[in-house]
Amino acid sequence: ILVTNLPYYFFPCRTTWLLCSHPGLIVSPYFFFLSVQTKSKKTLARPGVKNIVLVEGVRTPFLMSGTTGLLHKTGLPKDAVDYIIYGTVIQEVKTSNVAREAALGAGFSDKIPAHTVTMACISSNQAMTSAVGLIAAGQCDAVVAGGVEFMSDVPIRHSRKMRKTMLSLNKAKTLGQRLSLIGSIRLAHLSPELPAVAEFSTAETMGHSADRLAAAFGVSRLEQDEFALRSHSLAKKAQDDSLLQDVIAFKVPGRDIVFKDNGIRPSSMQQMAKLKPAFIKPHGTVTAANSSFLTDGASAVLIMSEEKALAMGYKPKAYLRDFVYVSQDPKDQLLLGPTYASPKVLERAGLSMSDIDVFEFHEAFAGQIMANLKAMDSDWFAQTYMGRKSKVGTPPMEKFNLWGGSLSLGHPFGATGCRLVTTVAHRLKKEGGQYGLVAACAAGGQGHAMVIEAYPQ
Repeated sequence: ILVTNLPYYFFPCRTTWLLCSHPGLIVSPYFFFLSVQTKSKKTLARPGVKNIVLVEGVRTPFLMSGTTGLLHKTGLPKDAVDYIIYGTVIQEVKTSNVAREAALGAGFSDKIPAHTVTMACISSNQAMTSAVGLIAAGQCDAVVAGGVEFMSDVPIRHSRKMRKTMLSLNKAKTLGQRLSLIGSIRLAHLSPELPAVAEFSTAETMGHSADRLAAAFGVSRLEQDEFALRSHSLAKKAQDDSLLQDVIAFKVPGRDIVFKDNGIRPSSMQQMAKLKPAFIKPHGTVTAANSSFLTDGASAVLIMSEEKALAMGYKPKAYLRDFVYVSQDPKDQLLLGPTYASPKVLERAGLSMSDIDVFEFHEAFAGQIMANLKAMDSDWFAQTYMGRKSKVGTPPMEKFNLWGGSLSLGHPFGATGCRLVTTVAHRLKKEGGQYGLVAACAAGGQGHAMVIEAYPQ
């Protein structure tokens, strides 16, 4: 059962704020939408297989760069958790196992194990599915899973030559050795190494790859800008209509209380057209306006067996059903994870594209989304690259990312997956659907998809 999901602004021991209550935390009013009766379809429950459900989900606002809510919203006793798993991408050396540090900082028992996973943009997806595995295997009944990213304060390293010199200084035994090493330092040694969103195997940035992918599938600049504008417009409407119920207010240290995502900025096609290409210059089509932006944020969810959740008095939001992970060529198919993962997970669940009522795909770039949609609608691509007889089909846009996506809400690498799952659960309830599909791409040419089923109202 996914009980809760929260993102947050990071600072030392930052994840702690997601997991425990704090007297200084001001929680905004929660707005409740009317639920629509779920459509009558077959259930995906299987004999002898534990039902695992989403009970609640919250997050702090996703903030443009510049875990208290979970326990607060659910009233979860700190000793009711069996395990804690977190995902992150750009790790802070001092808190390399951020899940453990967050758990201790939040006041959880030091007897509760915790570990941290990393799988690029699907790190919190991996955290959630690892939790599902522990529960399905009978090892646990309740697991906290989530993800964190702090893009406004990423670790910046000294150059390799400077690091080598500093390590040698630490080993030097005589004053002469130390002076010799200090004298060997040159101005170039002081140049820092900034982290880059680039592939180690190809040395290509993700934005450059997205631009090539868009060109390969004939996705125009106009199509990308239109989709980006759609994302921001839908996110703004969802925010204004109080549909983003997983967002909780958060007091940013030294700054004001933040009540909402601050990257939602609907523009106009005319303004977007003025921007120059960001990666492939001067003829590329990927710009700052049709790309997701660097974001601070965190998410935390409580996943339980259905039996345990009901015994504790929780009303689950959704069942977490089948899921898959895929990998493909990181050079030319880096961002096609949704295309490869979607048909596989639908087959595992015994569903077709027409059975899905709610789609939530991670929007790394508008060009990446449009390329995936074209690949999914291509018999030739399915036969040539995927070994399939026919295409899986394209999600209907009237069901697709209707409350905005990563382009507008933001994309804290390690935290986005939980937002996607919680959004599906909330949309299924509001729209009266039964099945939802989450899909995402990730660095390394990897991808993920999960089927979510609405919990009976």
